[in-house]
Amino acid sequence: MTIFQYHPEIIERFSHLRAGVILARGMDNSKTSVELRDAYIQEQVNTLNRIGDKPLSEIEALAAWRGAFREFGVNPTKYRCAPEALLRRLTKKGDIPNINSVVDICNLVSIRYAIAAASFDTRALTGDVTVQFADGLERYTTLGEKEVISPDQGEVIFVDDSGLVIARRWCWRQSQESATQIDTSDAVITLEAQYEGCLPDVEDALNDLLGLLEKFVGGSFKYELLGPDQISISG
Repeated sequence: MTIFQYHPEIIERFSHLRAGVILARGMDNSKTSVELRDAYIQEQVNTLNRIGDKPLSEIEALAAWRGAFREFGVNPTKYRCAPEALLRRLTKKGDIPNINSVVDICNLVSIRYAIAAASFDTRALTGDVTVQFADGLERYTTLGEKEVISPDQGEVIFVDDSGLVIARRWCWRQSQESATQIDTSDAVITLEAQYEGCLPDVEDALNDLLGLLEKFVGGSFKYELLGPDQISISG
């Protein structure tokens, strides 16, 4: 049984946090359809038109992530949250490249709502996944590298029962072990926001994400909305 959970200290410290979490099994991520690519390109166009000249720092969802990063001691202009990094690339370079179906779907929904979306392959994981403050003894391998390092004490991490970190600085960067590949079939997929009143947006994003996953990669999905009243999902 896999459990994804927030440590009570995280819920207490970040009271506006709301998340949609999916436990996905049996996906086929080996192909990317023309329809999905076209939808992804169109969403990028729509997002650019919607943002216009507005500074990313003034988008409520991104400003809230900046505040959360500062709360656990991280400079949010040096380490940008995932949705801000995506939108920054889009507004500066004009496009976000395709990776694979699941990642593209997550990125599509992320830029649509300015919400942090991530897919974590579960093959290397041991036991449960917990979002918690790091003690600095856990182990982490940067995506695309081999060196094993430790997170900074006090930063927010996603970590399994063995101490394997699958995401550093909350939604800044995933690990080598957790990256979603074309042969990924089982994953934990998260959608997270931190601003007051964000629950309806998280719920809409979750519904969009589920619809796209069912259409383009298939599989079975168990999902929940997490927050102060429910801090975990198991399945």
